[in-house]
Amino acid sequence: MFVKYSRQNQSFIFVDQYCYMKYVIILSICFFAFTGLAHAQAEGAAKNEIENVIMVFPAVSFQLPAGDMSERFGSNSTIGMGYQHKTGGNWLFMADYNYIFGNKINQEGLIQNLLTVDGFVIGDNGQIAEVSFFERGFYTTLRAGKLIPLTASDPNSGLMLLAGTGFMQHKIFIKVKDNMVAALRKDYNKGYDRMTNGFSAVQFIGYMRMDKKRLHNFFAGIEIVEGWTKGRRSINFDTMTIDDNQRLDILYGIKLGWIIPFRKRMAKDYYYY
Repeated sequence: MFVKYSRQNQSFIFVDQYCYMKYVIILSICFFAFTGLAHAQAEGAAKNEIENVIMVFPAVSFQLPAGDMSERFGSNSTIGMGYQHKTGGNWLFMADYNYIFGNKINQEGLIQNLLTVDGFVIGDNGQIAEVSFFERGFYTTLRAGKLIPLTASDPNSGLMLLAGTGFMQHKIFIKVKDNMVAALRKDYNKGYDRMTNGFSAVQFIGYMRMDKKRLHNFFAGIEIVEGWTKGRRSINFDTMTIDDNQRLDILYGIKLGWIIPFRKRMAKDYYYY
């Protein structure tokens, strides 16, 4: 069953794009200044114990929207996979893919041209159709950063700082029970899904744990993703308008990952008497 939406029941977060750009630039400057300081600190740590590790990881996150994203969606979750390389100098290089999913839709005017005066959609059989809406999307990133050990005794664990760029895409997934509405089938569905994508940036700060016994390896922290996106459909059927305005879509939240490391075997010293 379709649920009507009202702006009076929503609270949107307005973020000025130019102010946010200044924030990202300042944050990036602080990030690289901090990693430079961390590099000097890492030089003093026990170098012979710092590992060069290749790792893969599954990850999950819970996120909240801001900017233009909050006018279309509510909170969401992600699940993804990634690859990371930690060098012998504790520099980090990462590539990852994150699938976005949620069920909180705030979009005004969605399929309004298909609704009755009571706010329902009538199916092909003349009965009220059950129509559901979901958030779907993804973002991919390439990141670089630094691991800052918090103790000299464990130089492979500590504060994890990453920043990078990537690509973001999201849309409204429309599901009709028993596929009973012809106007929402196949290619017609694209006229309502608000598919949007574009260049993105990402920042992450958290903690990474590399267990000496190789059992408990994970990371956790706060992630922010900003997407400079545009609508990619030629027209929205319900409003009969073209949605090609520049958008600032922001997601922020908590991210957790379980690390599967692939370490090189350490050479052993043998003494003969």
